[in-house]
Amino acid sequence: MTTPVEKLAKSPARTALTQTTLTETIYQEVRTRLQRGNIGPNERILDYEIADEFGCTRMPVRQALVRLVNEGFLVGTTRGFVIPRLTNDDVHEIFEVRRLLEPGAAAGATAALTDKQHAALKRAYQKAARACEKQDGAALIAANVEFRDVWLSAVQNSRLQDTIRRFTDHAQQVRSLTLTDSSTQKIALTGMRDLLEGFLERDSKRVRTLMLEFILNAEQRYFILADGQEP
Repeated sequence: MTTPVEKLAKSPARTALTQTTLTETIYQEVRTRLQRGNIGPNERILDYEIADEFGCTRMPVRQALVRLVNEGFLVGTTRGFVIPRLTNDDVHEIFEVRRLLEPGAAAGATAALTDKQHAALKRAYQKAARACEKQDGAALIAANVEFRDVWLSAVQNSRLQDTIRRFTDHAQQVRSLTLTDSSTQKIALTGMRDLLEGFLERDSKRVRTLMLEFILNAEQRYFILADGQEP
């Protein structure tokens, strides 16, 4: 005769793995689309549309979108979710954090980058060069994100990685304005080329300086374009 304890032991364990995995998948997909500029500032993200896309209920979609709201990537409205509009003060604060964190993180990653990661940096730069030649802002944004993710993956401090990703991803409004501008595209490509050389040479001091210049240029170009000082 089977005892209640034996029945409990033989019963399949309850698990939320499928639900959790699905929520995480949707979260990562929407965040990637935000990173790459696939979702515009005037577009609305609707949970039922994403649920249809993934062939699931709205619950895991809502969980993913609420997480993005809590992390500052989206804002909830009565008609779906939208990208938050950053004020000039917001942008200044984001760049201040980036100036404090990224140069040191990039310098620290320089010695840890593997040959495989060097090759990945070269590929990302080549994609950026092709995008710049075609004046393809969306492709340049994607290449810029790919380049950043490669060197950032060599940062040994996982919390520092996450913090940098969060603040750079919040700056999607900045990339959408600057990297669609032809003059800024050339400046960004030059910065990426110089950084690539620094990473390949494993010159941490040079990388630190170049990363700071890269961030300062991005901030300067954003406010020039946002203020309408250039056509």
